[in-house]
Amino acid sequence: MSFAPQIARRRALAILGAAAGFPMWPAETGAVPTWDWNGDALGAAAHIRLCHPRADAAEAAAATCVSELRRLEAVFSLYRSDSELCRLNRQGILRSPSQDMVLLMDAAQRWGERTAGAFDATVQPLWQLYAGHFRRRPDDHAGPSPADLDRVRALVDYRAVDVSKSAIRFVRPGMAITLNGIAQGYITDRIVQILRNAGMDSALVSTGEIAAFGRRGDGGPWRIALDHGFGAIGQRQLRNEAVATSSGAATRFDAGGRFHHLISPRDGRPASAVAAVSVAAPGACDADALSTALFVTPPERMDTLLRAHPTASAVVRLADGRTVSLPSDQGDSR
Repeated sequence: MSFAPQIARRRALAILGAAAGFPMWPAETGAVPTWDWNGDALGAAAHIRLCHPRADAAEAAAATCVSELRRLEAVFSLYRSDSELCRLNRQGILRSPSQDMVLLMDAAQRWGERTAGAFDATVQPLWQLYAGHFRRRPDDHAGPSPADLDRVRALVDYRAVDVSKSAIRFVRPGMAITLNGIAQGYITDRIVQILRNAGMDSALVSTGEIAAFGRRGDGGPWRIALDHGFGAIGQRQLRNEAVATSSGAATRFDAGGRFHHLISPRDGRPASAVAAVSVAAPGACDADALSTALFVTPPERMDTLLRAHPTASAVVRLADGRTVSLPSDQGDSR
């Protein structure tokens, strides 16, 4: 376990505010010392910033968080062949799933219902189709054929997954899931819970998505810059809430970026009307799922979807360069 003063920059959100450091006692001004841990979680840069007067307490809390990160990677990772998720995708059934796997799959099913299928964890076969197509034909401008899309879309249906404490199973052979649109938020919420249970009164957590509680060591609010890859479009103060961002630029299949990982379950094609979506909500898991769903939702339906979740708000960068705040009565397009 080591702490470092550097701040890890997220792909779409940047942390603003007090300088990082590892002071051994409070400054004369009375500011609370700030402690940083930097690493990774599910393949993304991770950062935990704690404000606490005691170094040993901060380091112990961070160590517990890192252990939990590694444990949850063994459940949700798509890149570890021994993870529960990979075993489910490989075998079509996961017997005796962990409590975390059942909880997150239940949450994914609920978000499928809440968004009328816009959030669908079973889009993984489409991801595999695009990845395989462009691995074989990197210069192709058309993408997979309509026949291939139709064939694979038949495997996409969140309702065709049976989830219970005894087993998780796919109804149709060839199905697969990805939890990348919700697992990072789930992990972020878990880390926040661990820190609160450890007696931390103030922290900012970035383990794929960002959450904060309390205030910075200098007494100011936690602030983040919303940066959708086109320059900062504003700032947001975080008070016991989380922000999640979905961006097509995060994972691209082709050099031009036309084909990316945020694929609509409805037509099997990468959503093209939106460049990025940031959602603020009380919990990171909900913010994560909702940002994923909004990205693949037609812009004219976004406001209706968000109003069904009154504790959430969003900033949407449309493909034409406009920025829209939702719900619509929060601000105008610019």
